[in-house]
Amino acid sequence: MGRPLILVTPSPQDSGVELLDPSISVGNRYLDAVADAGGLPLVMPLTTDRSRLSEYVEAADGVMLTGGDDIDPRIYQPEIDPALLGLCDCAGPVRDTMELTLLDVLFRSPRPLLAICRGHQLVNVALGGTLYADLPSQRPGEIRHAQMDRRFETVHEVEVVPGTASAGFWKSARFGVNSTHHQAVHRLADPLQATLLAPDGVIEGTELRPEHRDLLPWYSSVQFHPERLTEGPPEPARFFAAFIRAVRSFRP
Repeated sequence: MGRPLILVTPSPQDSGVELLDPSISVGNRYLDAVADAGGLPLVMPLTTDRSRLSEYVEAADGVMLTGGDDIDPRIYQPEIDPALLGLCDCAGPVRDTMELTLLDVLFRSPRPLLAICRGHQLVNVALGGTLYADLPSQRPGEIRHAQMDRRFETVHEVEVVPGTASAGFWKSARFGVNSTHHQAVHRLADPLQATLLAPDGVIEGTELRPEHRDLLPWYSSVQFHPERLTEGPPEPARFFAAFIRAVRSFRP
């Protein structure tokens, strides 16, 4: 069989290159990382149409949720303080609705799922968890988690939680990661367990608990951006390779 088809979610873009029309945006590093691991990435259009999303999922062998702007805190905290809401740079209702609908479709038609940064947070919200809407003010600490100027560098370590399924492919007790996020997991959703922890306790990775693995054939998330570190330490490449192995194993 050929390369497995990996459905990749985009970010909305108000004005693209061609005729300045509304467009979508996906960093090539996501796509290169999937391709280098043996997958065939396909960027989906920006749509909230459930029937179309179902068709895309049915055609795909696996799904990858990418990073991007903040998730609207009102989804998981309707009575949020307006001042706190004002500190967020939200992606907008179309992306939030699209990805939450996509996840609902995916739970009904399971495929392996890999989630990065915003995607890591979104799965937690979709399964009933909450986020720190503004990590610096709600959980101040010694680590500065939003370091866009060093997005291609490792800026802090994460500890791999022993005994998790993900520990099997990381093959390290700890390793360095980049850090470019403004929000983070607060209350972890019941079906999830932490797989990676920052030194300040911020959850940097998750997977499904054993009793909930019927939701998806394979799932792993990270808060950092491994696609920006593939030429450095070995762990980012191991992450994408584990995903593609899982996709090949559970190919419908």
